[in-house]
Amino acid sequence: MMKLSLGFSPCPNDTFIFDALIHGKIDTEGLQFEVFYEDVETLNQAALNSQLDITKLSYHAYTTVLNNYILLNAGSALGFGVGPLLICDKNRFSEIQNVILENPSSLKVGIPGTLTTANFLLQIAYPHLIQKKEILFSDIEQALLDGDIDVGLIIHENRFTYQQKGLQKIQDLGEYWETETKSAIPLGGIVMKRDLGKELQGKVNRLIRKSVEFAFANPTSSLNFIKKHAQSMEEEVIYKHIELYVNKYSIDLGPVGKNAITQLFEKAVLVGAIPQPSKELFL
Repeated sequence: MMKLSLGFSPCPNDTFIFDALIHGKIDTEGLQFEVFYEDVETLNQAALNSQLDITKLSYHAYTTVLNNYILLNAGSALGFGVGPLLICDKNRFSEIQNVILENPSSLKVGIPGTLTTANFLLQIAYPHLIQKKEILFSDIEQALLDGDIDVGLIIHENRFTYQQKGLQKIQDLGEYWETETKSAIPLGGIVMKRDLGKELQGKVNRLIRKSVEFAFANPTSSLNFIKKHAQSMEEEVIYKHIELYVNKYSIDLGPVGKNAITQLFEKAVLVGAIPQPSKELFL
């Protein structure tokens, strides 16, 4: 048996996708996986240091690790209406809107990580919001309520909880991206070390696709595993989360998914965030 290290987040979309793969519900064709559960920014940083054979990461982070990793066609999170939200305390909404127009650089912004796609979209939509503080994505709402930051950039399940906490949306950056590009928004993908070779990369891609297909065919099979890692998340929120982030692009990127990712890279080059890629993006 060959063992490969595999990193993904404890969020419902990832545990839904990988449950069948790591729990023997599909034939893994002689492969074993040593799993590491981390938030997306920790995985991004691990990819920068080439620590894992296979890992989930933000598409923004992928722009920085192209030399060492290649993107698999299965396991990605892309879609419409799935983008990060820029939010604030609803009691300060009018004030914050005025400051964004008049003096945006004075605002303290909580972001889920420098290399997240969320932060990249923020750079494009609000280039003058420059006073940023990295905060674990699940703690951004509380940081707003505590007054530690003026605005927050939220991702994942926080899309479903912020209003209950007295917070208000300033901008849906997914909508911004979709208006600008007419494309799905690429959030995160699964990459694998280039030096592991095309044959093994193809096998892993095939297994991840089978794992996603198994999850869709058996939607309750992974529920206990998902709940274990989702902590206090309500079941209704779990399923909303999965529905939002796991779709046809998670089975295979296809031409539409690849076009969206290519546009993201082109935007990154255009704003000077990355040099022109010299490596093939896709498996």
